[in-house]
Amino acid sequence: MNFEQATIKVEKEIEFDELRRAIERAFTAGKVERLLGQVSRKGLRIRDWDAVLAKRVLEAADDELSRSGKKAQQLYETLTVSDKSQVREFYLFRVEEVDPKLRTKFHRIYQYY
Repeated sequence: MNFEQATIKVEKEIEFDELRRAIERAFTAGKVERLLGQVSRKGLRIRDWDAVLAKRVLEAADDELSRSGKKAQQLYETLTVSDKSQVREFYLFRVEEVDPKLRTKFHRIYQYY
């Protein structure tokens, strides 16, 4: 029997989609190095979602989010607990999908300690 993640309905679809799309754009091949560089310059760990939000790393990495005038943390705070969990899981999934060469280049932000 294979593991299947349960489907959880998104409550705040508009805010959820805006934040998810910003994460997707930040992790595209042309922008992910910029994102990782921002995390590194700010002295953060890439898996520390709360710090990434607090330091406005997504806004710095995603021009579209930056131009919208919305802040990732504000979008995140409007979400329900289950929506927040899904966004965090999506972000962490994208973090682990980064090309191994870039992960090696930015090894310090990928360390657990």
